[in-house]
Amino acid sequence: MGAYAPRRRLLRSAIATAHAWAKPGLKGLGKGSRAICSHDEDVITMAVAAARVCLGGGDNRSPDRLLLASTSLPFADRQNATVVGEALNLAEDLQTADISGSQRAATSALLLGLQHGGAECMVVGAEKCLTRAGSVEEFTVGDAAAALTTGEDQQLARFIGSHSISRDMVDHYRTAQSDYNYALEERWIRDCGLMEIIPETVAALLTKLHMLPEQIDRLLIAGVDGRPAAQIAARCSIDKMALHEGLKAPIGHAGSADALLLLVDALQAAEPDQHILLVGFGQGCDALLFQTTDIVHRARESHGVAAAIAAGVDDTNYLRYLSFAGLVDIDWGMRAERDNRTSQAAFYRGRRAITGFVGGLCRDCGVAQFPKTALCVNPNCGKQDTQDDEMFANKAGQVKSFTEDWLALSLNPPLMYGSVRFDRQSTLMMEFTDFDPGELSIGSKLQMVFRIKDFDPLRGYHRYFWKAAPAAE
Repeated sequence: MGAYAPRRRLLRSAIATAHAWAKPGLKGLGKGSRAICSHDEDVITMAVAAARVCLGGGDNRSPDRLLLASTSLPFADRQNATVVGEALNLAEDLQTADISGSQRAATSALLLGLQHGGAECMVVGAEKCLTRAGSVEEFTVGDAAAALTTGEDQQLARFIGSHSISRDMVDHYRTAQSDYNYALEERWIRDCGLMEIIPETVAALLTKLHMLPEQIDRLLIAGVDGRPAAQIAARCSIDKMALHEGLKAPIGHAGSADALLLLVDALQAAEPDQHILLVGFGQGCDALLFQTTDIVHRARESHGVAAAIAAGVDDTNYLRYLSFAGLVDIDWGMRAERDNRTSQAAFYRGRRAITGFVGGLCRDCGVAQFPKTALCVNPNCGKQDTQDDEMFANKAGQVKSFTEDWLALSLNPPLMYGSVRFDRQSTLMMEFTDFDPGELSIGSKLQMVFRIKDFDPLRGYHRYFWKAAPAAE
């Protein structure tokens, strides 16, 4: 299992200050921070980041199935989960599916994975939350992703059972033509939705399993915290001390991905033989019960929610956030006036190199190179057809040289690029990301991250590639 949150954390006080001229009443929401995607991040890139942690650094594990849950998928008619699978270099006989349409998409995906028998299924939840400027939702949500696998081997927790209710209680909605959610009256949502549907679902599950509320050690309610969550726990007759406090304060509610984030976080803190109840709400409710095993302590070895939170840096630049989110139209000058059309035929031929970051390793001289070619690039070798696949995505690197270019087009100036030194005598010219101006230096340690390379606004197409980012501590 693993979790990911973007490095930038926009302080809510900066949001409140920006709106103080028109909505001074929002000042009370200005505590904590929310995780925000950078200009080159979206649901797919965050899903890849969380899934890479889940796979343990990209070893030879390959699940049989990959389910991606999100309500903010970048493509409506291109399977997003397939892109994630190819970026992870998973086997092509992988079953993939996008699960969307509800805030309980992740719990629905998790249930599908658990029903997959003994085969290994990876379930990923990721959300990039677009909100209207000045809305309450702008303060409460955050961008993040989490991933875990289901199967019969090395179980950290056993799935005990579930109960679901499908009920068209419209607490909010977003049409196919809308950019933003339309939220309804908060009190009505709480009283007629949360306080009725969730306790009803939980009660049905406990009755089905012949269990008592006091047997629940941890209660996870996705997207709900504070007083409403405590009221729900009381209505379910579950001790409020079992309630997870939620992730609103450090990163924000991550939409449908919130459920998996809470589960990953709870497993990392759990002791053996504890019962964890996970609740997802949205046009009904999913309630899933797990019991931790004797090896649940292994969860603490993963890069989980606490590590993702700790990796963040505070950001007070509200205008930059608006630009990253596409909520303000910045004039990027003539250099932005270009046609970014993608040749899909060329991409298809080179997709293992582009999406999977697969290069070559010469069997004769041991030099790695990207891209993989018929001839070895080592001038002292140059032999033909000696290249085996070499995965660059999992390589660590160091800055060999760099440039901060304030004239070239970048949606987060300056454009940073340079030479990266890898092992096996290989170097590669790459773009850097997640560095602030002046932060790069020769010898800086790097990790490879999957990001948006550029965007074709005329045709609405994202192109992805790998960039060099600061190495995780």
